[in-house]
Amino acid sequence: MTLYAGLLGTVVLLRWDFQSSSAYQLSLERKTYLISTIMNYVLGFQILSVFLFVYTAEDIHQLFVGAMCATGSLNANPVGWLALLSKIIICFAAGLWLVLNYLDHLGEDFPLVRLKYAVLLVLLPCICADLYLQLQYFLGLDPDIITSCCGSLFSTSGGSVASSIAGLPAGPSMVVFYTGFVLYAVTSLFGLFWEKAFLRYLHSSLAALFFIISMASVVSFISMYVYELPTHHCPFDMIQKEYSFIGYPLYATLFCGVFFGLLPGIFQRAGSIPSLQRNFRKIERTWLLFSLGCMTSFVMLTTYMVLFSNLTYFSVLKVLAGNTANERIIPCLLQH
Repeated sequence: MTLYAGLLGTVVLLRWDFQSSSAYQLSLERKTYLISTIMNYVLGFQILSVFLFVYTAEDIHQLFVGAMCATGSLNANPVGWLALLSKIIICFAAGLWLVLNYLDHLGEDFPLVRLKYAVLLVLLPCICADLYLQLQYFLGLDPDIITSCCGSLFSTSGGSVASSIAGLPAGPSMVVFYTGFVLYAVTSLFGLFWEKAFLRYLHSSLAALFFIISMASVVSFISMYVYELPTHHCPFDMIQKEYSFIGYPLYATLFCGVFFGLLPGIFQRAGSIPSLQRNFRKIERTWLLFSLGCMTSFVMLTTYMVLFSNLTYFSVLKVLAGNTANERIIPCLLQH
């Protein structure tokens, strides 16, 4: 479907002339609606496939010796990590194209049509690469392999990037996390009342920064309070039934909040297009409100887990103090 839409998009991109009243131009305008319909379905499926891929990786971990969650499934064939990364990137890119397509249809003169199909041609090889990586991952899985799980990958004693993030101290991580959210929320509130370009760019920059901070926080301290164990930092176990599938609303609110937070800065210049000026500010305000609502839900959910967890900050400090404390306290926590 994407290949077909890309082919039609190339024709529109090369032959589009809105000033023309020819039958060929009318045919191209009709094809844009066909392409939009196709891509709305394709990219909608592509966004949902991120969660389906993670769910599948989690579900098949029982097939591999040494795997306890999706981390073990992905480690069984390291191509899986590349497939997951490509899906996350395409998830955001697909959402941006859908917004671009929506804005283009708001203007009577299709002001973003060339940009829209230029971006579509960039998305096409990305979707093909994603399909290739996904096939390579699933076809390369060997049920006889002994894989490693989150205990080794997210161990604070390891030398990997994941281990370094897991080893971040809980206290300072919380301070950075909540400070980042407060800055983002204040910028969002200012953006609702002042239509300044620099505020939009700042807002989108803070959304991207808070996404990085949040993902690091999930590994460094949020996961500990979900599992109620200060040595467990896996970001995937929380999507299991044993933890009430809490990972799905946690990640969904974060991803939605970041995505809508990026839109005001990315599409700032679209507000200066004459045919879009009438509706753009209202749409932009909706983006800001929706982003702030999703981000607030994410932080509230995180705060709830921290406050009502049986694991306390004091016990975290004691467990992380040394090996002797680990041997003495961890069995007590497990028993509790």
